[in-house]
Amino acid sequence: METRLLPLTFALLLLGGCSARVVKVSPGPLIRVEGQPVSIRCDVTEYGGPREQDFEWEMSRDANGQKIKIISTFDTSYSHQSVSKRVASGDISVVRLEDNEAELKISEVKALDAGFYWCLTPSTDSVISGNYDAQVQLTVIPNTLKVSPQMPLPNVPEGSDLTLTCNVTRELTHPTYLSVTWLVKKGTTSEEILTFGPQGDVVTGAKFARRYADGGIRLVPGKNGVFELVISRVTTSDEGIYECNGTEWTHENGGKWIKIVENTKEMGTIAVIPTGRSLSVKASSSSSPSSSSLQLSPGDTMTLLCSVAADNLASVAPEVTWLADGRELITMERSGVVASNGSRRAEASLERTAAGEYRLVVRGVGGPDGGIYTCRVRAFIGKEGRSSGGGGRWHMVAEKTSSPLTVKVSDIKPSFTVTLEASQSPQMTAEPTELACHVTNITQLPPGGRLGVSWEHTTLPGVGDDPQTSHTIASLDSSGNLSPGPMYAERLKTGVLSLSRVQPNTFKLRFLRTEEIDMGQYVCNVSSWSVNSQGVLLRTAVYESSPLTVRWDTKRPSLNVVAKRIREASVGGATFEMSCSVSTENVGEAGYSVLIQSQDSLDSNVRTIMTLSPDNVMQHGGATDPNRRDSLVLTKSGPAEFRFRLAGVQLSDRGFYWCDITAWTKQQPGQTWTKATSSESNKVKIDFQENGPSFSIAIQSDASSVYPWETAKMECSLSVSGSSPKTDDLAYEVTWFFTRLRGGQTTTQVATVDRFGVVRKMLRNSSSDVSVERKDTHTYLLNIFGTQDSDSGEYHCIATPWYLSASTGAWTEAGELMSSRVFLTVKFAVWDSLKLPLFYGAAASLGVGLFSLVFGLVCAQCCCRNTMHTPRSRNKLMDLEMD
Repeated sequence: METRLLPLTFALLLLGGCSARVVKVSPGPLIRVEGQPVSIRCDVTEYGGPREQDFEWEMSRDANGQKIKIISTFDTSYSHQSVSKRVASGDISVVRLEDNEAELKISEVKALDAGFYWCLTPSTDSVISGNYDAQVQLTVIPNTLKVSPQMPLPNVPEGSDLTLTCNVTRELTHPTYLSVTWLVKKGTTSEEILTFGPQGDVVTGAKFARRYADGGIRLVPGKNGVFELVISRVTTSDEGIYECNGTEWTHENGGKWIKIVENTKEMGTIAVIPTGRSLSVKASSSSSPSSSSLQLSPGDTMTLLCSVAADNLASVAPEVTWLADGRELITMERSGVVASNGSRRAEASLERTAAGEYRLVVRGVGGPDGGIYTCRVRAFIGKEGRSSGGGGRWHMVAEKTSSPLTVKVSDIKPSFTVTLEASQSPQMTAEPTELACHVTNITQLPPGGRLGVSWEHTTLPGVGDDPQTSHTIASLDSSGNLSPGPMYAERLKTGVLSLSRVQPNTFKLRFLRTEEIDMGQYVCNVSSWSVNSQGVLLRTAVYESSPLTVRWDTKRPSLNVVAKRIREASVGGATFEMSCSVSTENVGEAGYSVLIQSQDSLDSNVRTIMTLSPDNVMQHGGATDPNRRDSLVLTKSGPAEFRFRLAGVQLSDRGFYWCDITAWTKQQPGQTWTKATSSESNKVKIDFQENGPSFSIAIQSDASSVYPWETAKMECSLSVSGSSPKTDDLAYEVTWFFTRLRGGQTTTQVATVDRFGVVRKMLRNSSSDVSVERKDTHTYLLNIFGTQDSDSGEYHCIATPWYLSASTGAWTEAGELMSSRVFLTVKFAVWDSLKLPLFYGAAASLGVGLFSLVFGLVCAQCCCRNTMHTPRSRNKLMDLEMD
């Protein structure tokens, strides 16, 4: 272990012996301005001893001259008497920054402070090695920096350019550099706008970077230290106190730029005058600029002027819009593009005649062109500089509207007289009618003027289903275009009703077939139309004729409907049928619509079962069950007879039934139906009582006694009487029961089949099995397979009928039916019971005997053989005897 520590100790000693103290100061030479603070840093590294090191400062006018002690970090009496007062006053001080770093500070450097400075560190090393002092030269130059700003105008119109001129100079005695900075002060804080220098580069403030990139801020370097900053298109946000800052820099050997002196001068307070304060808009006419009204005649040309003035008009992009009665007429955008806003004044034009002068021209004015005209101006200023080419982002700075200018267009209306007469009057319904509208005494209708007509009809009180109302029949405009009214469009389309112009000043209205609803008062309205200079027809006057009454004596159509029963439904499921016969008066050729209606009682709600239109289109009413629509039939059985059939009546169908028939007429084939009259028939009643079917049950067996293992069959038969339902509308639930012959009178369930045909068998202790089958609708068969003695006893069946009621349409459960009992005996045959055991026993005995006989013979042959006898030798016997 000791041998390992020795090399490590030697290496540490060697490393400590190789380290050498290093003292460094700020790289020089240092160029500083007289009267400015100076800081010279000094640090020591690679030293031994305590962590905190002491520092001493000395200086000399020359590199080899006599040194003067300045200040020490540990000896307060270290300073030379020539600098002791400055040290005591704090003009010269030393500040410890770290344990191994200190800084010499001179608050206001003087020219006599120029020279060479040494930083010394007393040795605390065990071995003197390295350098213990460092030298730097300080050059003190006079403060020759001058900042001379040029005072800008205090008030700048919004949108104009602001030029900030600043002159920054200094006497070049040593290699120093200049920078100039413009700032704006708002409140207590100053924001840097732009800095130029000291390396010739431009740095902008954060809030002005985009504006400078867009060209809104430009730097214009001049001669002899003159610099100009141009802010284009100023806004109210640019207001504030502007300052100019000049800074002198030195570039030291370490590559750092050091600010050695700076000077800031206030340029002045700038106020931006808003555009809205100086913007003015005036609307006038070219003929009378001072008048606020203009009188024109139809067809004249209207010329209006819009004058725009502002202090910064050259910097503003105006958008000019003319408004007529508050609606936009035409607009010239700030780019000079003119857009019409879809007004009725199609011949309006707008042009710029001079700076701030815009002219509106409307040719061929008419009455509708009169009104209140105003000129609205919206002033826009671009947010970018002029280098952006005028495009980019714009914002509106002001909007003003001129005083109103009243334009009146004299209206010279034509004059004429309108009379209405009946050239053909009807004497009864369905006859033609013709009305003539005459226009006379026409004056002041200009050349090219035309006439149009509009016909109106007002019904007489009590005629038709609607109250007395007025409707427009149709109109013919000045070009002869027909515009039908909504109520008469179909009649005009089919030609039953027609409008015509038989002469330039005569119009006619003709009904080929007059209806009762056409009675009433008729009026014709004649309008005059004039052509303006652009060829557009304008309505100038409207005159109305006196009302003309058209009526005749009418005979009311009548309708009589008789309903009678054809087939009576006396029981549920039967068919009900009735017919409705129609007789009419004063109707003529007509079509009929039929409504089959019903109600449960005379006071209950009415239900619509079926409908049949005049075109024989049948529809089911809302009260019809969708599942029973196939059971309902409504047909036309004759020219004026209809039949209704209801198959499979139910209890819910009981009530009163009748026909509601309406007569409809047509003036011509292909036209729509017109209602003439309607009537209801008498009521036919469906009334019956529900009598359901009756059922009976019987049971029989094919044999009353069987032998064991045979199959026994028992049949349960049902029969129905009365109103027998259909086979598909009938089902049974059948259950079989068994009472043992021995073992008491306990009855057990054998098997059951429900009305859906599902069979369920009960658990049995016997070895026999059972099954149930349906032979037909009314017969069920029980089979017992492999009968045993335990199957002997009494059997009976119980059935529950289910049938689909024709009266209610629902499945109904009838009463339970029980059959009589049948007795089944399983016989016991003695011989049949013993013959098999006896046969098996005899066969077994015979087999055992034969086997015993054969086995005995085999044993006798093998064990009891016949051997030959050998006589005894006499000699031997004798020898034996001798012995």
